[in-house]
Amino acid sequence: MATPGAASAELVIGWCIFGLLLLAILAFCWIYVRKYQSRRESEVVSTITAIFSLAIALITSALLPVDIFLVSYMKNQNGTFKDWANANVSRQIEDTVLYGYYTLYSVILFCVFFWIPFVYFYYEEKDDDDTSKCTQIKTALKYTLGFVVICALLLLVGSLVCKPELSGAGISKLFLKHRYAFVPLNVPDNKNSTEWEKVKFLFKELGSSHGLAALSFSISSLTLIGMLAAITYTAYGMSALPLNLIKGTRSAAYERLENTEDIEEVEQHIQTIKSKSQDGRPLPARDKRALKQFEERLRTLKKRERHLEFIENSWWTKFCGALRPLKIVWGIFFILVALLFVISLFLSNLDKALHSAGIDSGFIIFGANLSNPLNMLLPLLQTVFPLDYILITIIIMYFIFTSMAGIRNIGIWFFWIRLYKIRRGRTRPQALLFLCMILLLIVLHTSYMIYSLAPQYVMYGSQNYLIETNITSDNHKGNSTLSVPKRCDADAPEDQCTVTRTYLFLHKFWFFSAAYYFGNWAFLGVFLIGLIVSCCKGKKSVIEGVDEDSDISDDEPSVYSV
Repeated sequence: MATPGAASAELVIGWCIFGLLLLAILAFCWIYVRKYQSRRESEVVSTITAIFSLAIALITSALLPVDIFLVSYMKNQNGTFKDWANANVSRQIEDTVLYGYYTLYSVILFCVFFWIPFVYFYYEEKDDDDTSKCTQIKTALKYTLGFVVICALLLLVGSLVCKPELSGAGISKLFLKHRYAFVPLNVPDNKNSTEWEKVKFLFKELGSSHGLAALSFSISSLTLIGMLAAITYTAYGMSALPLNLIKGTRSAAYERLENTEDIEEVEQHIQTIKSKSQDGRPLPARDKRALKQFEERLRTLKKRERHLEFIENSWWTKFCGALRPLKIVWGIFFILVALLFVISLFLSNLDKALHSAGIDSGFIIFGANLSNPLNMLLPLLQTVFPLDYILITIIIMYFIFTSMAGIRNIGIWFFWIRLYKIRRGRTRPQALLFLCMILLLIVLHTSYMIYSLAPQYVMYGSQNYLIETNITSDNHKGNSTLSVPKRCDADAPEDQCTVTRTYLFLHKFWFFSAAYYFGNWAFLGVFLIGLIVSCCKGKKSVIEGVDEDSDISDDEPSVYSV
């Protein structure tokens, strides 16, 4: 018989894995941000802000498999609760994860609505040499106040929005919990209570009813923006990244030969125009404009020539050439993973379209009527911890890399205006903050993407519950009752299956779930369009972006990837 200490032991296992992953996330974020930040315009505060905000988003996603593991481990595979998993222990486990989500999501709101905007506007004002530091801070705070107001409105609306009654007792109970204000209404009057006891009471009140709806509405609003970013960048990056790896870049020697021919042609045009003024006659205005354009073009071509010469003779070029077969293998692997995700997402969305409870429920489904590969694989891996942890980490990192590929190819735009370009070693502090803000929102959306790929896994993990079935025995007259295990789903009794805290945050409001459903179809459409565009595009230049990048100087040619 398992001892009561088994619950604590399993908590320790789950949180230890989470702690190790936390360290790995911090190391990854530091390397990733340092890789893209500008070496000439590096700012300590913007760097730390970018690293911290991206790390918080990844840590929040890393909490998902811990949540699923803990609710799954409370039950045996035959559908019965383990001996130590009584009501108090179950509540303790749920509260532990809930407090973690409250803390991380609150920090995300702080970063998105206060700290990142403040740092961004601070450095925008810093570009003006005439402004003092005090003026910079005041101006940044003035613009940041607008974001704070938006955050307050989201929390207020989330605490007031009512949810409709849904068909099915299980769904109604699930969706009608926790719909009060963010701030606890009752404060203990005991003057002898310690500060820690007051903090514990705060979390208890937040977890019981008062904070979940407001925080869920705010985070869901950010996740909705993350969905738009994922449709724009991730869907395109899922096709652009593998195809770019497979196709590779153009030969530096061949590009240099073409560039030399262009230089000779431009010099010939310049000589022809200058020959018209050899007898002392002034050039017409039209020829002067043409001469100025040709001279500017010649400077650009000569700068390009220096970069191409450096890259052609670089040892890094030779090393990348030796790794060319490995890049092709990785490209094929990434395109197969992309097809796996697309097929799984299509089957999951098709299942919701055919068998869900309708748009008023957020397209919730009862069980998996159409199985997809990931929905079958994740529950199997979840029984052998931490295999599912590893797979979810791979999925999240895959979304990060494909999103980054999409951002690098598309750039950061405001409607038809390009704001920033993302370049390795040349990204300005403001662009770096924009980049990490977009990645933060996309990572938030990955939690729902994983739910879309494996809804039963995210809701209940590998939990089973017992149902009574009547069987007819040949040896004995009459019918007998037998309890058989069944996989937990949305139609399961509430006291038999524990829903993950992640699911409560993601699906508190049906209209967000409905928006995510239609967003998934848009994601699939953009992926197919991006796949066609990526197939039709030729090989990228070995120094793509050098001609139009105004930040490039002649003495820094070594940062371009080849």
